[in-house]
Amino acid sequence: MGDTNGIGPEVILKVLAAPEITELFTPVVYGSPRVLNFHRKAMSLPSLNVNVIYNTDDVNDGAVNVLDCCDDEVKIDLGEPGKAAGRAARMALERAVADVLAGGCDVLVTAPVNKDNIHGEDFPYTGHTDYLEAVAGKGEHALMMLTAGNLRVALATVHQPLATVPSSLSVDLLCNRLRTLDKALRRDFAIERPRIAVLALNPHAGENGLLGDEEQQIILPAITTVADEDRILAFGPYAADGFFGTRRWSHFDAALAMYHDQGLAPFKAIAMGEGVNCTTGLPLVRTSPDHGTGYDIAGKGVADEQSMRSAIYTAIDVWRNRQAYDVAAANPLQRHPVEHQTEK
Repeated sequence: MGDTNGIGPEVILKVLAAPEITELFTPVVYGSPRVLNFHRKAMSLPSLNVNVIYNTDDVNDGAVNVLDCCDDEVKIDLGEPGKAAGRAARMALERAVADVLAGGCDVLVTAPVNKDNIHGEDFPYTGHTDYLEAVAGKGEHALMMLTAGNLRVALATVHQPLATVPSSLSVDLLCNRLRTLDKALRRDFAIERPRIAVLALNPHAGENGLLGDEEQQIILPAITTVADEDRILAFGPYAADGFFGTRRWSHFDAALAMYHDQGLAPFKAIAMGEGVNCTTGLPLVRTSPDHGTGYDIAGKGVADEQSMRSAIYTAIDVWRNRQAYDVAAANPLQRHPVEHQTEK
């Protein structure tokens, strides 16, 4: 359900109001039915018949299920950040992740949270991505990727101060990110031979070291390594401004940006409201809308639910693609060398 003071409950209610939605999947909303009802009444949204449950054994297929996992009354202050809202969001997230990992649900779609409100001694994470890596990664590294149609942007580093980005980059890190991205494009998005663009860190791609040498010392060696060792089709490094400004991104299946705003600022300028945040590289499928808590419009009934709808559809598509990929890759034909006889 996300932050109870933000627009998460609103966009959930709007998406699930479509009667045909349950023909595609069985929704289970983790959070509080009281919070949903409060938001619905505050914005005079249409009534929504829900099946309130306390565990996934009671899920009613063909209905909107709300799994009540908040142990007390949640104080709602629309448009205001607060620790109570963060605690409720954390409880819903932790219970939903546990149920997905246990097989009670197939995919996870998260509404926006306030990272400061949700953070604490018992939740020492900066957001969904690193939390999911810690509890569900099984040794695998999560990769954050924003997607809208054929535009896909993944991040080498995520929620960290810009000043620490250069020292965080390494050949090993970028090789890991590129391998994860290549596998995700194949398995999650059914792209057989993905083409990946790698963005430069410095302006003008460093100008041969004049404006920085990370391109020569780190980024280009990583591209070469995965090309030689893994046959990954990675190209670059490309200066980010020209890459997006000239729509060069349309010639690739995905781009790997070096830091958060380098990738997300142009992405949202191009596809804000249509994009989906997809966490790749993990055993579970997780998506979310491309927007935040929207405190400035919370409770006004004007939030656009399209990104939440896209997040749900993308999660279903990824789940189905994974099933098909895993079946196809389960027993691959072995390639045997052919012995040629020499004529005498």
